[in-house]
Amino acid sequence: MAERGQLPHPAKRLCCRPGYGPGCRPGQRAGSSGPGGGALCAGPSSAAAAAALGLLPLGKTQSPESLLDIAARKVAEKWPFQRVEERFERIPEPVQRRIVYWSFPRSEREICMYSSFNTGAEDPAAGPGGAAAPGGAMDAAAAAADENRLPFRRGIALLDGGCVDNVLQVGAPDPTAGASIDDENCWHLDEEQVQEQVKLFLSQGGYHGSGKQLNLLFAKVREMLKMRDSNGARMLTLITEQFMADPRLSLWRQQGTTMTDKYRQLWDELGALWMCIVLNPHCKLEQKSSWLKQLKKWSSVDVCPWEDGNHGNELPNLTNALPQGANANQDSSNRPHRTVFTRAIEACDLHWQDSHLQHIISSDLYTNYCYHDDTENLLFDSQGWPLWHEHVPTACARVDALRSHGYPREALRLAIAIVNTLRRQQQKQLEMFRAQKKELLHRGVTSITNLEGWVGHPLDPIGTLFGSLMEACRVDDDSFHGFSDFTENLGQCKSLEYQHLPAHKFLEEGESYLTLAVEVALIGLGQQRIMPDGLYAQEKVCRNEEQLISKLQEIELDDTLVKIFRKQAVFLLEGGPYSGLGEVIHRESVPMHTFAKYLFTSLLPHDAELAYKTALRAMRLLVLESTAPSGDLSRPHHIASVVPNRYPRWFTLSHIESQQCELASTMLTAAKGDVRRLETVLESIQKNIHSSSHIFKLAQDAFKIATLMDSLPDITLLKVSLELGLQVMRMTLSTLNWRRREMVRWLVTCATEVGVYALDSIMQNWFTLFTPTEATSIVATTVMSNSTIVRLHLDCHQQEKLAGSARTLALQCAMKDPQNCALSALTLCEKDHIAFETAYQIVLDAATAGMSYSQLFTIARYMEHRGYPMRAYKLATLAMTHLNLSYNQDTHPAINDVLWACALSHSLGKNELAAIIPLVVKSVKCATVLSDILRRCTLTTPGMVGLHGRRNSGKLMSLDKAPLRQLLDATIGAYINTTHSRLTHISPRHYSEFIEFLSKARETFLMAHDGHIQFTQFIDNLKQIYKGKKKLMMLVRERFG
Repeated sequence: MAERGQLPHPAKRLCCRPGYGPGCRPGQRAGSSGPGGGALCAGPSSAAAAAALGLLPLGKTQSPESLLDIAARKVAEKWPFQRVEERFERIPEPVQRRIVYWSFPRSEREICMYSSFNTGAEDPAAGPGGAAAPGGAMDAAAAAADENRLPFRRGIALLDGGCVDNVLQVGAPDPTAGASIDDENCWHLDEEQVQEQVKLFLSQGGYHGSGKQLNLLFAKVREMLKMRDSNGARMLTLITEQFMADPRLSLWRQQGTTMTDKYRQLWDELGALWMCIVLNPHCKLEQKSSWLKQLKKWSSVDVCPWEDGNHGNELPNLTNALPQGANANQDSSNRPHRTVFTRAIEACDLHWQDSHLQHIISSDLYTNYCYHDDTENLLFDSQGWPLWHEHVPTACARVDALRSHGYPREALRLAIAIVNTLRRQQQKQLEMFRAQKKELLHRGVTSITNLEGWVGHPLDPIGTLFGSLMEACRVDDDSFHGFSDFTENLGQCKSLEYQHLPAHKFLEEGESYLTLAVEVALIGLGQQRIMPDGLYAQEKVCRNEEQLISKLQEIELDDTLVKIFRKQAVFLLEGGPYSGLGEVIHRESVPMHTFAKYLFTSLLPHDAELAYKTALRAMRLLVLESTAPSGDLSRPHHIASVVPNRYPRWFTLSHIESQQCELASTMLTAAKGDVRRLETVLESIQKNIHSSSHIFKLAQDAFKIATLMDSLPDITLLKVSLELGLQVMRMTLSTLNWRRREMVRWLVTCATEVGVYALDSIMQNWFTLFTPTEATSIVATTVMSNSTIVRLHLDCHQQEKLAGSARTLALQCAMKDPQNCALSALTLCEKDHIAFETAYQIVLDAATAGMSYSQLFTIARYMEHRGYPMRAYKLATLAMTHLNLSYNQDTHPAINDVLWACALSHSLGKNELAAIIPLVVKSVKCATVLSDILRRCTLTTPGMVGLHGRRNSGKLMSLDKAPLRQLLDATIGAYINTTHSRLTHISPRHYSEFIEFLSKARETFLMAHDGHIQFTQFIDNLKQIYKGKKKLMMLVRERFG
């Protein structure tokens, strides 16, 4: 099988093994190999050299390869065996066997790459062929043992040892029918298998780890690109075709639903990989033309996903230089949507022919110390170092393409030039802001921003630069084996930690790839950029920011890195509208809370003043400021302006507010014990946080920190907690909040911890913090409880003063809301006669208009319970005036209250009973209730039953005289009216129930002196009026005659 001549490094190639012979163990190399396949070993003369290099023990000899093996190897290298068979008629069998032998692949890396979908780093079977070589702790013997356990090693050993005559291949193409050395690739790609696998993974819809498997396929494509294997592009084409054929795309489009987040990320990776493909610096024009045609075809399909996941958003063109034509001013809604392939399509217009770019990526010595130019797009900076001015995401896409196609050295050079350009641009923007600072600060707002943020961008420019530079810091990374001039001073160090490499030519003194990586991450995170449209794009901004910060947190800060943090923090604070932490930013800028929290925790041990200044600046959330103007568009600048007066749709606002809350909580925790800092943080929270639930959380956090069990309470932090709680009360006083009761209870607890003066203060100012109901039922009641008095260790004078404030509050609340607060006010004022009388008078005044019968009955029962029966009677009579019970309301909840009121009146005397019966007759029309009252009143003498139920002797009241005669007549009348009402719409199934009702009516009729006659007349009337209801009337005659 033919080998390509441009693989990264000859040391990785095992196909052309010099020195194989009878004395070699299987898999052992006898000497070094050169770029063309290696020099030949020459017996004893080479053995000494090999021993000197440590390849062979001293004194051992190595047999040279036979001429047959050398010739067979060279033939197998150049031509597939199939062509040899076709060209030559008769080939001796021993020669055939050796050519076939050498046709099998020997490149461990390629065998591992094509043997499974896993990448070398993922697949434990990949061993030395994978991206992750065995660690430094593994000795040479263990490494050799692992190498020999590989299946193809064992196969070669068996073949070399003569143990097998024939080789059976399973699932792989015939290696003797491979390509020639001049062909594009020497490995066969099983297209059908790739298509079936992708189709299977997509059909699983995210279950069974299908997303992970698809990511492994993408990683396999990157692995192929890195080895410059043209099968990578073909494999990506097959994957894309299956993605485009996914039936869910059309279903989601029809239903108007969005695809899942994980599935959307797979499409993003697909688009990024096509960017790498078309930006291959050595691809042929016909290849690029073919890819462009295919990409345009996919992009034109209706179901092709859009770039921002939000049905299109017109962002600046990839190169910022492509012609706009007549459509430049066209409304954005009519412009073609940008799909996940649009950037790759635009990248097809990019090239690598620029001489300045060629010099940057090909040389470490490209400088111009005499270059002077006042234009903005300088080719070199003041130190003579090369700069690369290009749309930043596009320039970083070039870096990603170089890395992906196996050019790490060139990628690093370009990355350094880009970072130096960004640093110079940052300095220029700082100078620009200082020149117009007075004007911008006077306006207080700016229209300057970036429509295309670098963090969360589809091409992930900052992540690319960071990854390239951090990769150079990993001294064990195999991909940098060719960086001899960069890594020659590293010796044999194999640590997996990031290290400060020796200074590159284009780095400042003391700088390293690590410091450069950290600095570019800080620049990107601190960029002032507009919040993109659409849920997915906004979530991606948050996710990428958190991912980048997570990577930064893995790096241990030393003095050098702390200097970088200080430098960038100052830049960001002074950068004005060009920085997300500048004094003046656009209203819709992406907030800096998450980033500022990381900066704060990193800087705090080293520069507390700068840490707090940074975090406090980041606390703002201008999009929620209703008074914030949109800015003006008067300043044309290369940074785009945003259309004013567009109300933003921030789908991630809840997440953003929670991050703002986390930042504030972090500062509160750090500021414990520092009065000045706590006051500053409190002021910032009150000014910038607009969510009551988040302020309440901060209040709770501060309370917990201030009252830790292992230390005395921090009174300053407790006061901060109380202030935040008071703000929550004011914010939620007039709005509905399901946690309101919890908030009120917590505030009283917090005020109790602060002290008696805090409790007194919230009671005196209750009307700005609580509703009357909350103030009486929760606040005052809790303050007056025994547990609070014990907790505060109050003396008698303090207790009385606090109780006085509570009673004053109760009376004020009762005046404002007597319906809901009167009973609580009476309860709170029980121990003070004057206050209690005042509360009672408030109830009486409100009874005629504002209070319901149920509220008055409740207070009346309370009065009876407290030993005030006459006051209870008075309130009961007032309640009766508000009541109205119709004939069919025999289960009304007020019935028990009516019975209680009548019983109370009966117990007080004849006069009280005589006064309440007219009210009962007027209010109650239900016959059963009236008959119940009537019977109870005839059982005992009025005023002769004490409160404890003892019956005394006395005359019973007569039913022929007032007031019972009036009640009896009303009851009989109610039965007559109710009977006629029920007969109007009666059904046969209710006949038996109706007969029982008449039986009860007869009992009441018979209580009258002439009741028997009245009832007989009543029955006769029914028979005459309702004679059509024959069955019912028959039942009436059977029962009543």
